[in-house]
Amino acid sequence: MPQTIQQKFVHQVIGHSATNNRLASKNKIGSGSAPVNIALSKYWGKRDATLNLPTNGSLSISLPGLGTKTQIERLESQNQQTDLVSLNGQRLDQDNAFAKRVSQFLNYFRETPQTFFKVDTENSVPTAAGLASSASGYAALVLALNDLFAWNLDNKSLSLLARLGSGSASRSLFNGFALWHQGQQADGLDSYAEAIDTTWPEFCVGLLEIDVKQKPVSSTQGMQNTVETCALYQAWPQQANQDMQTILQAIKDHDFATLGKTAEHNALTMHATMIATWPPIVYWQPESVEAMHKIWRLREQGVAVYFTMDAGPNLKLLFLETEKPAILQAFKQIKILEPFKS
Repeated sequence: MPQTIQQKFVHQVIGHSATNNRLASKNKIGSGSAPVNIALSKYWGKRDATLNLPTNGSLSISLPGLGTKTQIERLESQNQQTDLVSLNGQRLDQDNAFAKRVSQFLNYFRETPQTFFKVDTENSVPTAAGLASSASGYAALVLALNDLFAWNLDNKSLSLLARLGSGSASRSLFNGFALWHQGQQADGLDSYAEAIDTTWPEFCVGLLEIDVKQKPVSSTQGMQNTVETCALYQAWPQQANQDMQTILQAIKDHDFATLGKTAEHNALTMHATMIATWPPIVYWQPESVEAMHKIWRLREQGVAVYFTMDAGPNLKLLFLETEKPAILQAFKQIKILEPFKS
């Protein structure tokens, strides 16, 4: 059977010897865990949808305590005809959208079409609600595969493989700040994420959940529609790359005002391209807009708080530790995370 483009890519990343011998691994079960990451400068749009190659680089912060834990094992029965996929303790039907995406991803790693897997995934964030569950999910799955097959891959290789499942998953291999290189090569081997070697103990992220139901338009479909129909999108890649470099320097300088302003503007610019898509893509709920106005009023009152939003209605507030009392007073239900404190 001819190899797909993705399978050829996997062979290049893992190496032929590791790929050919992967089912000889002695590990019965592989496990992996990965955090959710929130992009401070966004990834929106693909230059190659098959290999999940982005039109621009991006930069993120991972959130401790939120993410995915996954276990995987090979199914030995000769009568097995499908993968067995469970999410948060519930076995999913093979026609379930989540199960189908997992099985499609596992196709890249099967030695034969008769090789099947049992996958048990635990998500500590809602699935497909704009809270980056797919990013942590594919990162955890790649780590579990690496454990199962004893590939002993480095972080760059793991990031490349995770990218095949979800572009943002390339960044979920790392704690703290991470930067995903856009890359230029057609083969995709230079498009990977790496950790930014900077800590910022005072840095806080507040999760403001507006609506955690599954969103009506997936990120993948939304990106495709935006690229194909939005005239405003032509300006996005250059602006996004500039924003990424600005935020990277702000992290190194611990310049919170520049980071916050750039991250908020970057998110709003991304959503502007969605709104200008046809048909329009509007992930915001009325409560999302109300929260934005509250944040802007807080800034007018001297509270240094900014927000970012992914493809969903939920806001992520950015602020330093000194502003926690004001944030808690303004948003009673907010969940505050401190990425650089244990």
